[in-house]
Amino acid sequence: MPRKTASKLRDGVMKRGVTWSYVIRVKDTGTGISKPRWVGGFATEQEAKAARDEARVKAHRGEYIDRNRITVAAYLDDWIDSHAMEIKPRTLHDYRACLRLYVMPRIGHLPIQAVRPSTITKLYRDLLTSGGKEGKPLAVATVTHLHAVLRKAFQDAVIVDELISINPVERAKRPHAHVQEPGTVWTVAQLRAFLETAAQHRLGAFFHVAAYTGARRGELLNLRWSDIDLDAKRITITGSTAVIAGERIDGTTKSGRTRVVSIDDSTVAALRQHQADQLKAGDSWRGPKDGYVFTTGWGEPIYPDTVTSLMTKLTRAHNQPEQGPPPQAQLPHARLHDLRHIHATTLLLSGVPVHVVAARLGHADPAITLRVYAHVIRTAETAAADIFADAVNVA
Repeated sequence: MPRKTASKLRDGVMKRGVTWSYVIRVKDTGTGISKPRWVGGFATEQEAKAARDEARVKAHRGEYIDRNRITVAAYLDDWIDSHAMEIKPRTLHDYRACLRLYVMPRIGHLPIQAVRPSTITKLYRDLLTSGGKEGKPLAVATVTHLHAVLRKAFQDAVIVDELISINPVERAKRPHAHVQEPGTVWTVAQLRAFLETAAQHRLGAFFHVAAYTGARRGELLNLRWSDIDLDAKRITITGSTAVIAGERIDGTTKSGRTRVVSIDDSTVAALRQHQADQLKAGDSWRGPKDGYVFTTGWGEPIYPDTVTSLMTKLTRAHNQPEQGPPPQAQLPHARLHDLRHIHATTLLLSGVPVHVVAARLGHADPAITLRVYAHVIRTAETAAADIFADAVNVA
C-alpha cells in the first residue's frame, strides 16, 4: 500500500496524511521573536483555511492561544485547589460538590479549548431535565448557582491562565431563576408571642437577639462575649459558624467584613440575664469565661442545627402548652431565617432608609436589600404620594 505523503504548503495550509493543517507565525510576548505554530487535524482544506484566518486575526491582536489538551476536569481540579486559601471553607465545599456532581461526569473529559457556549447550554439543559437524584430534574436555582461557579472558573482560564481566548460560559443560555420574595410569616404581635415563650428556655436570648438584630444564624453562633459592649449597646459581628461534613467550622461572615450592629435596651437586658445564667453554672462550666455567647448548658459550642430545630419545638410549645388551654391565635410554622426577614421588613415598613437596613443585615450593597425586599419597598411606596401631599398641605 503506497504511503501517503504531505502535500506542498500553500499559503500556510497543507495536507498531512488524511487531514489538513495550517501554520502561522506568532510573536512570543516575552522575547518578541516570531515563531511558527502548526495546528492540524482538520477534515478539509476549507476548515483549515477558516481556522488559519481566525488564528491570524487573533495573532495580530495578541489574542492567539496555543493548542492545549488539558481537560475541563483537570483544569477545574487545579482551579479549585488554587483558590482553596481564599474561599471560605463552606463555599469551597459547595464549589467542589457542584463541580463533582454536575460538571465532571458530563463535560469533564472534554479539552477545555473544545468547550463552546453550546456545550454549556446543553449541560444546563441536561441538568434541568435529569441532573438531580435518580434522574430527576435539577432545581433552576442549583443550575443558576453552578453557572456562577463556572463563569468564574472559565474567566480565570481566559485572564489568569490564558488557556482560552473567550469565556464560553458568558455566552451560554442559562435558566433564569424566579426570585421568590420572602413573605411576612409572622406579624409583630406573633413575634412577640413567640419570644415570650422562647424566653423561658435557656437559649431564649438567642432568638431575641436574632429577631432584634436580623443577624444570621451562623453569625450569632460565632459571637463571643468580647464582641459585645452592653454599656455602648452594640455588638460586633466578626465571623460566622457553619457545619461542613459534620464538623463545626468557624469562618468569616458572608460578605467577608465585620460590622457593628446597635441593640436596644431590651436586648441588652436579655443578654445580661443570659450572661448571669451562665455564671450560675459555676465549676460545671467547661467553656472559657470570655467564650461563645450561645453555648450548651455547660459552655461548649453548639451546632447550628440545634437552634434551627429548637425554634420549631418552641413554636409547638407555644401552640400546645403543657399547662393551660392552647392560645386561640396559633403561631404558623416559621423558619429561624424568617426572624431575619421580619426584622428587615419591619424596619423598611417603618421608614428606615434602605442603606441603614442593608448595613444591619450585612448586605455588601444596598442593591441586594432592594432586590430581596422589593415587595416591601413597593408597599411603602404606595403611601409616598399621600405622605408628600400631607406634608405640603400641613405646611
